[in-house]
Amino acid sequence: MKIFCCLVSALAVSALFPAAHAAESPTRVYKTVAGRELKLTIANPADWKPDDRRPAMVFFHGGGWTGGAPTQFERHSDYLAARGMVCFQVEYRLLKGVPKGEPPLVCVQDAKSAMRWVRSHALELGVDPRRIGAGGGSAGGHLAAFVGMVDGLDDPLDDLKVSPRANALLLFNPVFDNGPENGWGKERVGTRFREFSPAHNISADDPPTIIFLGTQDRLIPMEVVKRFKVGMDKAGVRCEALFYEGQGHGFFNGAKPETQQYYIETLRSADQFLASLGWLKGEPTLDKTPKP
Repeated sequence: MKIFCCLVSALAVSALFPAAHAAESPTRVYKTVAGRELKLTIANPADWKPDDRRPAMVFFHGGGWTGGAPTQFERHSDYLAARGMVCFQVEYRLLKGVPKGEPPLVCVQDAKSAMRWVRSHALELGVDPRRIGAGGGSAGGHLAAFVGMVDGLDDPLDDLKVSPRANALLLFNPVFDNGPENGWGKERVGTRFREFSPAHNISADDPPTIIFLGTQDRLIPMEVVKRFKVGMDKAGVRCEALFYEGQGHGFFNGAKPETQQYYIETLRSADQFLASLGWLKGEPTLDKTPKP
């Protein structure tokens, strides 16, 4: 997949508790399919320059591959941009109206296309092509894990010489196991689960990963994440799994006042994880407690 040229103006972002873009964010088309333009929304640091070589994070929204919107990770993107990263939110084709027996092929194809686009245009985007991470929640967590771990199922129009592989993964209650043992999405992938399921494609070259899961998630049992971590450990891949007592699916969004603390806690942990990789410097700037 090919990536976009980005001459963008800096974003005014609060480093402490960003809630929304102060100005309209720049967007770029990363792919056109059947006359439809698929876009990336970009969040840049305030002091961004096109000749920077900054780490980047590419976010994929959740919604069961059938719904949702890229803006799910707007606050995450604004915060990480304030910390010095370039962030992208991906619009991808959904399976809305597609029979349940159809796998999310177009979703994974678009995810790989977006990663290739960012990497192939890294020099114009102020991005280090060796430090491009992927993040996402639920089905978006599946796509993030997919581009980090699974070979194949590429868009045939992509430039396959450009790697779509993520160099780090931020996975928020990801449906990354699509297999028959308590996996999610089995009705879509069926017997093809090994082609689509990141949990069934663990290998030693996978990127360092951090996972966030509520203990009361009704879609993803804790045992699925624990089993994934065991597989990553055996492969010698760094994998951190953080569990949040009593929380359900989507808890990390902080959509309700009572879950705002989990938006903060998970994002601070993501910040510390990225800092441990050398992608960020210093301590998280996000407040430890929600604003009143």
